[in-house]
Amino acid sequence: MLPLQNPTMAPRKYDLDWLRVLAFTLLIFYHTGMFFVSWGWHIKNNEISEAMEWPMRFLSQWRMPLLFMISGAGVYFALGRRPGGTFLAERTKRILVPLIFGMFVVVPPQIYYERLTQGATFSYLEFYPSVLEFQPYPEGNFSWHHLWYLAYIFTYSLLCLPLFLYLRGEKGKQLLHNLSQFISTKAGIYLLMIPLFISEASLRPYWPTNQNLIADWANFTLSLLLFIYGFIICSQENIRQRIEDNRFVSLSIALVTVTILYSYYWIDWPDPSPAGMLLFWAITVTNGWCWLMTIFGFARKYLNFTNPFLKYANEAVYPFYILHQTIIICIAYYMIDWQLSIALKFLIISTGMFLITWFLYEGIIRRIKVLRIVFGLKANATNKHITVPASGTRQVV
Repeated sequence: MLPLQNPTMAPRKYDLDWLRVLAFTLLIFYHTGMFFVSWGWHIKNNEISEAMEWPMRFLSQWRMPLLFMISGAGVYFALGRRPGGTFLAERTKRILVPLIFGMFVVVPPQIYYERLTQGATFSYLEFYPSVLEFQPYPEGNFSWHHLWYLAYIFTYSLLCLPLFLYLRGEKGKQLLHNLSQFISTKAGIYLLMIPLFISEASLRPYWPTNQNLIADWANFTLSLLLFIYGFIICSQENIRQRIEDNRFVSLSIALVTVTILYSYYWIDWPDPSPAGMLLFWAITVTNGWCWLMTIFGFARKYLNFTNPFLKYANEAVYPFYILHQTIIICIAYYMIDWQLSIALKFLIISTGMFLITWFLYEGIIRRIKVLRIVFGLKANATNKHITVPASGTRQVV
């Protein structure tokens, strides 16, 4: 039997740390942009920007898929250091607890301000008891809103644990090794698009994204596949090396397909005949996957290093993610009717969000044990800038 990399002895993948920080940072700017575009969101500016939708369509192709793949990679390293039961306990503490806390504390202000834009006149104290009626949003006021991602990766961790534990065993390691020999060929990493295409073409027409976990089968299945891909790819260095070697090929395909999407589909949507929709899903999946391969490839080549900022940001990014959308909405609500340019409003909201969130994190959250726990951090900080073990990787959420 051929030996495989031992996850407990694996060198730290700093490129994944960088991608995690960068992906969540982009998510924050994306949600700021949602205030200004025509797509459905919780509150809207008094002026809508069609131009802002163009780069946001591009980001939508890979921003959440990137996070799900990084999350799957994080599970690979997490399981390498602990048994299944300990892993589940940690996942509950680091993901489920922040999710529950967020649904009762962080998310309700978002719904409150949305109700105000719909004509409600109650105070927040008068509004909050309706949250405890547990009637799901949008009819009611109980929701996980942007924290849907936590609900999904917690569910995926439960569903995939038997598979991942098997892949950690001797038979599973051999299976991964054999699979990696196929995937690490020049064209192998692109064949992973086939299950993604089948998922999108067969499910997306019937299950539009709603992020409610129980009736979201297209989004659920696609994200689950990417979660598993992240685990598999990160477990095998020859696959990661192939992704790096193919980065310019991936970039070329991504640029061609995104040009087609912009010039033919996104700006002037054609009549969606059945054959045309299949072609659209094929182009969309190819484009999204090749951007992911481009990002992972260039990150492995150029971001495999650490510094004090990365160590600090790798912990701070989780509280930032939990808080950011609420703070964006709290700021943006009072700016709806301001007679300022969209660019200036965007700058004020995004800058204000970063400053307020950083103050809450640095001044309060990371210094109080109970707040560290509900925001998904380890209960105790070892020093001002959390140190990271030399092996493995921090749990990715």
